[in-house]
Amino acid sequence: MEFLAFISVFYLAMVVVLISQVFFKMNRTVKIEDQSTPSVYDSSVDPSILQDLKEIASMIESGANTSEVSKIYKAMRLTMKIRRKLKVSILSTLLNYALGPVSEVHAQLASYLRQQDKDDTQVDVEMSETEAHSTHLVPELEIYCYLLVLIFLIDQKKYNEAKACSSESIVRLKNMNNITADALPSKLYFYYSLSYELAGNLAEIRGNLLALYQTATVRHNKLSQETLLNLLLRNYLHYNLYDQAEKFRSKAHCVDALSNQQFCRYLLYQGKIKTIQLEYTEAKYSLLQAVQKSPVIAVGFQIQCNKWAIIVQLLLGEIPERTVFTQKRMEKALRPYFELTNAVRVGDVELFRTVAEKFSSTFSQDRTSNLIVRLKHNVIRTGLRNISASYSRISLADIAMKLNLDSETPVDDAETIVAKAIRDGAIDATLDHANRWLVSKATGDVYSTNEPQIAFNSRIAFCLNMHNEAVRALRFPQNLRNKQSVAT
Repeated sequence: MEFLAFISVFYLAMVVVLISQVFFKMNRTVKIEDQSTPSVYDSSVDPSILQDLKEIASMIESGANTSEVSKIYKAMRLTMKIRRKLKVSILSTLLNYALGPVSEVHAQLASYLRQQDKDDTQVDVEMSETEAHSTHLVPELEIYCYLLVLIFLIDQKKYNEAKACSSESIVRLKNMNNITADALPSKLYFYYSLSYELAGNLAEIRGNLLALYQTATVRHNKLSQETLLNLLLRNYLHYNLYDQAEKFRSKAHCVDALSNQQFCRYLLYQGKIKTIQLEYTEAKYSLLQAVQKSPVIAVGFQIQCNKWAIIVQLLLGEIPERTVFTQKRMEKALRPYFELTNAVRVGDVELFRTVAEKFSSTFSQDRTSNLIVRLKHNVIRTGLRNISASYSRISLADIAMKLNLDSETPVDDAETIVAKAIRDGAIDATLDHANRWLVSKATGDVYSTNEPQIAFNSRIAFCLNMHNEAVRALRFPQNLRNKQSVAT
């Protein structure tokens, strides 16, 4: 009996010790959580979107009052991360906090949110008097509220309401000349153009964009200049106005690239313009630069650049490397261009025609159909080059049959094509008009010519240009506080 009593007392003591240890750990955890205030931007914490927006608004106001541009840039980056989580109730509460319920801007923006109120789930979020924004309203905060509502309307696919909201924001912005950072106006210009493009009325704002670009140039707002320049080029290219786009691009005031994203867009638009104007060498350089400088996460932008770069290389008589078509997350999108490249490489006109008809909808959507029509001549030349290398002498009738020429007089067409290829130096052969033969010359040693030296020189020039661009990119952001002190 004594032994059983000892065992029961021992187990009871062990249970008490375990309970005390668990209670001590729980109490310690609660104390640690009470002492440490979690940050809104800590990845381990899931704060409310409203609190995030409040802190972003305070960050913008602080950056505007102290002329710290870096805070406003950081606020814009944080806004883009939470844009998909915005709701009507949260935006309404933020407007009450940032603008006040009696503000004119608040009334305008609240009218757009009130239209979306039926589709949104109501959240019981009330603003106390102590939480209301009591400081003097800065212009940056008004523009930020316009930008938030505009982004929300675009994400909700309310394009007509987004058009009206963006137009009001641009009118409001024109009356402000004391914006600290150029990041807010440039973002507003971008979504202003995007709302009209999604609504199908992009041509309506071309005059406004030109006026805004002139104002940004006079005020030396470089980031707005870059953004508006790209928006105008996109506006022209959207309606296939390539001549007007080139005239504007050539006469526009050149500024240093402050934003890598805007510079990549500029290179893409420049490459498209040069391609249409038959300046393939410059177009290839611009498009490849856009691919190399673009962010890794911008997969859609890289796909678009690669599509145009592939077409330009084919027009130059070059065959893109196979690794271009096997890049991660791009294989499916570049599949039509891979089959097109294969048809050009083989020089089979019939295969080229089949691929062009098979993916005609894709090429029309990418706006490369006209360029692919130009490729037919390259396919014929490639096939003719293969024939010339395979036969020392061949009749024009056999050439027409091998090239699948479907015209009424294939032999005469083959004779014209062969004569032009010989004149341009595409093939090293002679044409016997009497017997209608193509007589190929003996293939010489390519290393006895200057072609290897020219190719090596072009590669060295490309590497040197890349090095110079990298050196130019190594610079520090501008210190606006020092500039203002010097000006005063």
